[in-house]
Amino acid sequence: MAEYDDHPAYPVGLRLNGRRVVVVGGGQVAQRRLPALIAAGADITLVSPSATASVEAMADTGEIRWERRRYRDGDLADTWYALVASSDAEANDAASAEAERTRTWCVRSDDAEAATAWTPATGRSEGITVAVLSTTSHGRDPRHSAAVRDAIVEGLRDGTLAAPHHRTRAPGVALVGGGPGDPDLITVRGRRLLAEADVVIADRLGPRDLLDELPPHVEVIDAAKIPYGRYMAQEAINQALIDHAKAGRSVVRLKGGDPFVFGRGMEEAQALAAEGITCTVVPGISSSISVPGAAGIPVTHRGVAHEFTVVSGHVAPEDPRSLVDWKALARLRGTLVLLMAVDKIGAIAQALVTHGKDPGTPVALVQEGTTAAQRRVDATLADVGERVVAEAVRPPAVIVIGDVVGVGPEPAGPLAD
Repeated sequence: MAEYDDHPAYPVGLRLNGRRVVVVGGGQVAQRRLPALIAAGADITLVSPSATASVEAMADTGEIRWERRRYRDGDLADTWYALVASSDAEANDAASAEAERTRTWCVRSDDAEAATAWTPATGRSEGITVAVLSTTSHGRDPRHSAAVRDAIVEGLRDGTLAAPHHRTRAPGVALVGGGPGDPDLITVRGRRLLAEADVVIADRLGPRDLLDELPPHVEVIDAAKIPYGRYMAQEAINQALIDHAKAGRSVVRLKGGDPFVFGRGMEEAQALAAEGITCTVVPGISSSISVPGAAGIPVTHRGVAHEFTVVSGHVAPEDPRSLVDWKALARLRGTLVLLMAVDKIGAIAQALVTHGKDPGTPVALVQEGTTAAQRRVDATLADVGERVVAEAVRPPAVIVIGDVVGVGPEPAGPLAD
């Protein structure tokens, strides 16, 4: 067999759709490699006496054919590509020798020096496959290749690695849920769209730190709605989205939490649809779950709560505009999560107690959740109104009502590991 030590590997992308691929061995290596081969459309035969449960499931669903036996000479006939990854060293040597005779590119998981092909560390982002391969077998370190791969893919995904598209992007609007506040909690897709935007119309509760990363040419429009203070009217926000999209710009509407959880995102989507403007919705991590979690409160817990209900508290229970059935909520045994309810919590607590909720029910208020300014104030339904005033709790805050409040200790920090 030829020596490869001082010669770099030649990188190439194999087009395996409909072409025969043989995998020898059904263990952990096969389990990791098979999904990519299946995605490539390869006609896959697995030769192995046994397989992991996940590999067996691939065979059961018809994604691969499984020959439940040891490798034997001739198994690689008419094969384009072979992956030799069994725990049987003798079988691996024999399969590798057959691949050499039949000029079949062969990867060996147990002996890279005996292989005629190496599997690069690969990752994907928005239609691009990144493959990182050590140049020679001497000093080859797959872990370093994987680390380089991860750095490149992460940079492409979050926009920190500039890779401009040399194509015309269709104008439109993306309604992006930015998560509860910590910039690391925006989705990968949301961060990428933000990095590619021409115009960003941002809420006060969105991940504000990300705005500092935008290039100088990006126009940022403040669409803050401050309770009982300055705000940009919803009609003005809708019109700004429409105008910039019609001007041919790529627009991101950056919202806190999720666009459709008390975020008026559907109103914006409807306004855009009425104008024939393309709208992409990128879900976000809702503060109703993430903020309690960051404060050490699970919204459900075995033996404590089998349900949780998320309610907007911006309208008081006695207000005729309220759409909430507080009497029904008081009868529930699960967790109640209130958003936008800081100034109404006294009235809400009284309504729940009036309708039968135990006054001693634990309550936690988590202000500025997931950010460096996060703080938690504990109370009960009986005294939460007074505690809010005494502790000067201000929006934004998520309020959790129920026995889950006392389940676990509060983490050391906003996002304690």
